[in-house]
Amino acid sequence: MIDITLKDISKRYICIVDLSPTAYVILGMVSREPRSGYEIKALVDDTTRFFWAASYGQIYPELKRLSEAGLLDGQDEPRGERKRTIYAITADGEDELKGWLRRPPETFEMREEGLLKLFFAGVLPAGEAAQILRAMGGYRRGLVERLRAIEPLAKEKRDEAGDPYPLMVLRGGIEFNEWFADWCERMEAGLVRSDPKKRSS
Repeated sequence: MIDITLKDISKRYICIVDLSPTAYVILGMVSREPRSGYEIKALVDDTTRFFWAASYGQIYPELKRLSEAGLLDGQDEPRGERKRTIYAITADGEDELKGWLRRPPETFEMREEGLLKLFFAGVLPAGEAAQILRAMGGYRRGLVERLRAIEPLAKEKRDEAGDPYPLMVLRGGIEFNEWFADWCERMEAGLVRSDPKKRSS
């Protein structure tokens, strides 16, 4: 009896279940070089998590699924007694990643609890609503500082790899968060100027 798995069959000849966004994060992370699940998570935490996070609980099941689908090739490379698998993208995996990149984005969603609270803040005095804006602005200022600290390394990697896109996204994040913080300050100033007796708690 011949033992054939999905890894033995080209993706061109099988119907693969729709991949999750986390699956594409993984394919993108290993497209540059082979990595372990731990290394993928660490890289996510240093880069995409500022706009698209992925947890260990998402990454490891997807690694298994992508390997079974023949989009990744996992090789055991233990370190001492610690089990370790390094994943490399396959030709079919690269085709899948390129196909996804060429399709228009489908998700344009931002989840911001501060904006949600501000939306309903009409039941609060203006001074209390201003505190929501102050908290959002402070967070965004802190995020700008963290992103600016990453910028020199991103420039260095761009120069080494000749890949301008991670730095482009980083600078977009810096500019967006600077704008957001400035907007929070302008809105807060407007609320502070408004009549604090307009609403009572």
